[in-house]
Amino acid sequence: MPKKNETKKLLHPKRRLRPPSMETASSDVVALIDTYYNAYNAARLREACQLFARIIDSGATIGLSLSGALTPAGLSSVITPLIKKGFIDYISSTGANLYHDLHFDLGLPLYRGTADVATGAVDVTLREEGVIRVYDVLFPARVLYKTDEWLMRVMMAQEFQKRLGTAELHHRIGKYALETARKTGMEKPSILAIAHENDVPVYSPSPGDSTIGLNFSAIYTAHPDRGPIVDPAIDVAEMAAIVLDAKRKKGTSAVVILGGGAPKNFLLQTEPQLQEILGVSEKGHDFFIQITDARPDTGGLSGATPSEAVSWGKIDPDKLPDTVVAYVDSTIALPLLGAYVISKCKPRKPRRLYKRLPEVVEKLRQEYSKTELYRRYWK
Repeated sequence: MPKKNETKKLLHPKRRLRPPSMETASSDVVALIDTYYNAYNAARLREACQLFARIIDSGATIGLSLSGALTPAGLSSVITPLIKKGFIDYISSTGANLYHDLHFDLGLPLYRGTADVATGAVDVTLREEGVIRVYDVLFPARVLYKTDEWLMRVMMAQEFQKRLGTAELHHRIGKYALETARKTGMEKPSILAIAHENDVPVYSPSPGDSTIGLNFSAIYTAHPDRGPIVDPAIDVAEMAAIVLDAKRKKGTSAVVILGGGAPKNFLLQTEPQLQEILGVSEKGHDFFIQITDARPDTGGLSGATPSEAVSWGKIDPDKLPDTVVAYVDSTIALPLLGAYVISKCKPRKPRRLYKRLPEVVEKLRQEYSKTELYRRYWK
């Protein structure tokens, strides 16, 4: 257990978290998973890898949800190559994952901790030394302060002084993040930076529940007539429109879920929005992959199975064979899942859905205007 003034040993440069971007992967990973992951949750992980590869090759529109502290662990190094290769078309994420990923664009350090750090036995010492931990990931408090200052100044720019959804909010932040990453010489820009570059919409179902929200709230606190006004109605409409557009083009819709929580529901509720709320004829997502360590028997959404999702209209009942749940930690599964498809699948042309959002939302409005529910409320 580190004593006072010994915490700096945990912040040694050799412990700094900066994994390189997973741009390539050995075919040995495919052989390993296909050959040896034969039973129990290893088999489910193999099935998830194989299904993800099939989804990519099928041309499906793919949504990814992110929950749990993935970016502090450096795992955007797996996600950003998937975006660049066209394997991810839109994202639903906790704001925390997006915020903490910005530290890397700014060249700020995060460090690997140790087993005794993870027990929480040293938290008082860490507090005294000005060090913050996310389980066994450590970083100086100044990392937060510098990121906050950068983010506050970005969101005070004139282009943020408007009502907007989180896709636009994140796209605009991503522009500055990409510029900053290039200036700092970072080889692995953040999810927001790469999403901006590839026009991938990134949504946050609870925008106030992260330090991004804390910062735009600070602007509001100082000047209620300034700063971004984030409207969740825009997000719900845009995500439902993305799914409907994929289906109406005789395509398919796939969801890849890392963890659970609000990002999972936000990704899946596109179908109840279409069917239940708007009265649009639809049957549910076509493909479903979830990596989770949550149990289903507690009734929580994080552990809810694909068959339960069928009862809500979230998953097409005819497509249940194209669903896989692997009960394993996302920090273990994601690098394997990413390496598998990077090695096995050819890159796809980016759909650049962000640029198409006004078009697909207008198509959604037109289809809604023809429904019985629309006539009930608006005629």
